[in-house]
Amino acid sequence: MIGEAIAECLEPTYWVHAEISSLSERGGHMYLELVESRDSAAKRASGATEFLAKMRATCWQGNKELLMSYFESETGQRLQVGMQVLVEAEVQYHAVYGLSLSIVGIDPSYTIGSMARQRQQTIAQLEADGLLDAQQLLVLPTLVRRIAVISSASAAGYGDFCHQLEHSGYHFETTLFGATMQGDGAGKSILAALDEIENQHSATGNMPFDIVVIIRGGGATTDLSCFDNYTLCAVCAQFPIPIISGIGHTRDVSILDMVAHKALKTPTAVAEWLIHRMDEQAALIDQLLTRLHRTAERQVLIRRHRIELLEQRLATCNPERIYRMGYSLLTKNGKVVRSVGDLQAGDRVTTHLADGNIESTIL
Repeated sequence: MIGEAIAECLEPTYWVHAEISSLSERGGHMYLELVESRDSAAKRASGATEFLAKMRATCWQGNKELLMSYFESETGQRLQVGMQVLVEAEVQYHAVYGLSLSIVGIDPSYTIGSMARQRQQTIAQLEADGLLDAQQLLVLPTLVRRIAVISSASAAGYGDFCHQLEHSGYHFETTLFGATMQGDGAGKSILAALDEIENQHSATGNMPFDIVVIIRGGGATTDLSCFDNYTLCAVCAQFPIPIISGIGHTRDVSILDMVAHKALKTPTAVAEWLIHRMDEQAALIDQLLTRLHRTAERQVLIRRHRIELLEQRLATCNPERIYRMGYSLLTKNGKVVRSVGDLQAGDRVTTHLADGNIESTIL
């Protein structure tokens, strides 16, 4: 009776705008819970969600593949929890399960607009909280060697990153903190990895890492929405170690890229940047060594010149040189006679010449 009344009184389909609060796939079908809320960006970021209405919805296998392919091609993302959608749906009634919606169409442009609005709200909230530039206050160590890496262990990007560092000729120490880098659980997984890194600091009293690298490579661009999440970006902005992002995308800049100390496009680009920094420091050390060697050489030359001058002065004052010039030296009892008053009749004296001595007696 209820089903018949609904069929008679309602239009064949309705356009419904709502937020996806849960999503699962079974047997080729997609099952969703759609909600309406009136939360501000700040409340949503803090988890204080207030729902005004909820409704179960299903996208049956016959429609799902076509609709999802169309949605992804237009938005660059897959349907996921937290996303705002505008769907065309039939109202259905089941005697056991009650009212539900059967999704037969979707408008990607609504979601694109909603994503843009939500992104701007998140950026505005981070700016209002003073977090957009917080990472820039941290100072990178001169030599960045100890690296905490947040990535999936099986990701191709992680393998490329490690390969480049290992063959760089420098000694980098990398520690992997495994995380899911795509899908609904990515945000929580990355936050858990950040907590683990910070706990190591608390346990030792010293920060064991110079930087944190968040990398993701080889995945689809449809899995980047978690990097626009307020909570993840706020934690990264306030993290006590500089964060370098390389999450493998070239089309857009994520909000995580905006709050990171430095953002690069890919894991490979992060590795190249780290190696380049080491190259710069190695070149600086080479320059300092060259300057040190030149300074040392100059000091040796200066000292050698001074010694040569002293030797010349000593040679000038050498008595033998004076003798060769025709001068003589008179001594009495081994002491130099400087005045006639030092002599008396009968004194024995010695006259020193270049080619010998003359013994004399004063008359």
